Amino acid sequence: MARPPSRRPGHNRKAQYGLFASYVVAVTGAVVGLLLVVVAIFDPAGFAAIRTGTAELTRPLSTGLRHMVSGAASIDEVLAAYWRAGTQNVALRRQVEADRNQIIEAKAVARENARLKKLLKLVDEDGSEVLAARLISSSSSSARRFARLNAGSWQGVRAGMPVRAPEGLIGRVHTTTPNTAEVLLLTDSSNIVPVRRANDDIPAISTGLGDGTLEIRALSAGRNPFKPGDLLVTSGIGGIYQPNVPVAVVVRVQGEIAYGVPLANPSRVDAVVVERAFEQVVTRSDANTPMEQETSAAENAAAP
Repeated sequence: MARPPSRRPGHNRKAQYGLFASYVVAVTGAVVGLLLVVVAIFDPAGFAAIRTGTAELTRPLSTGLRHMVSGAASIDEVLAAYWRAGTQNVALRRQVEADRNQIIEAKAVARENARLKKLLKLVDEDGSEVLAARLISSSSSSARRFARLNAGSWQGVRAGMPVRAPEGLIGRVHTTTPNTAEVLLLTDSSNIVPVRRANDDIPAISTGLGDGTLEIRALSAGRNPFKPGDLLVTSGIGGIYQPNVPVAVVVRVQGEIAYGVPLANPSRVDAVVVERAFEQVVTRSDANTPMEQETSAAENAAAP
């Protein structure tokens, strides 16, 4: 029969110290537990203080263990979110693209509304008979500078009528058909417009150069009074264009000649206003004044 193994550590010092330490820990734990039981029975207040102190001392350890447990519990959620990140990124990118397109459309609608409001205000403030129309084409490379309206003689458009946009003067009607009209643009070499500088009324003549710019010559003798940045408006001389309509801005001065660009670009303008010639408007106003006075006098005479 085999001899049972001995529990003694033999001559190994390390094993002996380990066995002794385990005994000491066990005895110490038993004594501490017995003391706690005695204190809990005979001194409840003191035991409560000990329990409170122990809770405060072990709070960091308890918090760390709690975070470890929570992190281990949420590993599956983190892994699932990681695997779904690609699909979510694609969906978010599509949503951003859709939102960007909607923002662009909203900005375009806002600009269109602002431009139409300016045009409506222009029609409301003008007492002459006007016609709102649209530019459907404009020449960009030919020697002559024309634009086409979607309104003609059947809508009351006649040759010589000024055409303007909210930004400024476009030109004047050159020829008409029943439902269309050709507009001679400011930049055409045969279009001459009497203008003046807006801030001090210096008169000048604007002539198109056929390349999208205007040649501006002052009517006063002496040194060229214009400088870059000057705003030019119609003067009303000639009886075609009403006064104070924005025309162009000076961009360059060379000797006795100033060069400018129109404020209203036909390639970017959609809605325009066709007006009667300024001379016709003034003539109609002067002709209606005596009639209105006679009508008012007759009404006053008929009144009791």
